Amino acid sequence: MREIPHSDDHPLPKGPMPDYVEHKEGVNQVGKLSAEAVVREYDAAVKEIEALGAELTDAAKRCEAMVAGVHAMVSEIKELAANYREEGKRYFLQIEDCSLMTSEVRSVCETLKKKIAAGGSIAA
Repeated sequence: MREIPHSDDHPLPKGPMPDYVEHKEGVNQVGKLSAEAVVREYDAAVKEIEALGAELTDAAKRCEAMVAGVHAMVSEIKELAANYREEGKRYFLQIEDCSLMTSEVRSVCETLKKKIAAGGSIAA
């Protein structure tokens, strides 16, 4: 049976060592290679962490844009509600004005009927 290689085993990054470290004088080759291997692994992890930070920053910007859109929509909804309230008030006042006018017409008609029934003059 053939063994499948471990999938989490990433090759060490190539290229120069990170600029935040340098070998000490007198360290043998095994120590240098071991230290380089470890710092390269850490540096590769740092790059992944930084990439995650960039993704989170991008996600936060998208969320902020969505929140700004929601705030704009809420403002429009408030304006729409205020307009509906004003329209309702306008209809309310129109109906009450019509009701008052109708009551006044009925009252005038009732007074006129009483005058006519009493035999009085229309031109008063």
